Amino acid sequence: MADVPRFVTHYHLADRAPFLNLSELSDPELTAVLAELDARRQRGSHRVFGPRYMELRRLTEARLRRLFADAGGAPERTSPHYFVLGASAWYRGLAPDTQEVVVPLTDLPRDQTTFTYPDSFTAMGFLPRFGLPYEPRPYHGQVFWLEQLDAVVGRYGLPADDPTDGYAGYERRPFERYVEVQLWADEPIRQLRHP
Repeated sequence: MADVPRFVTHYHLADRAPFLNLSELSDPELTAVLAELDARRQRGSHRVFGPRYMELRRLTEARLRRLFADAGGAPERTSPHYFVLGASAWYRGLAPDTQEVVVPLTDLPRDQTTFTYPDSFTAMGFLPRFGLPYEPRPYHGQVFWLEQLDAVVGRYGLPADDPTDGYAGYERRPFERYVEVQLWADEPIRQLRHP
């Protein structure tokens, strides 16, 4: 069985505070931020924010939240704060100025924390609607509680976190890079949001 990391990592750009969320922006703010993020691709960022990115993100977050609530959760936020389980060399390499915030799993409240296997965009299954590749897996379409982490990783292992195959066109390849952890509350990371 793979060793299950006992921490999560939130990645963010060095000139931005951690835990900023595109879903919290007004439409004019969102337009400006997405344009700025797209411009970063000229300066070495690999992250893709296509014209329908927010539509995919909103559908994904709505399904995540519904599944969390259906499983007995009471989310305090409309959209979660995002982490990867353990660390991800692939995610860290998306931008040359990536910074990280590491949080022990024990610091996350069990009743406000979920995970998907792999990231939620893949796991929630909306990719074909946007013409993106998708290979259904038995763990897709589910939101798991932290108590299920050992069992899920024990059954499926950890996704391959290998940045050596490059980033060009990654959004057009099946995507199974990391386990994503979602935090549905602000309080556990309040002190980390504005260091």
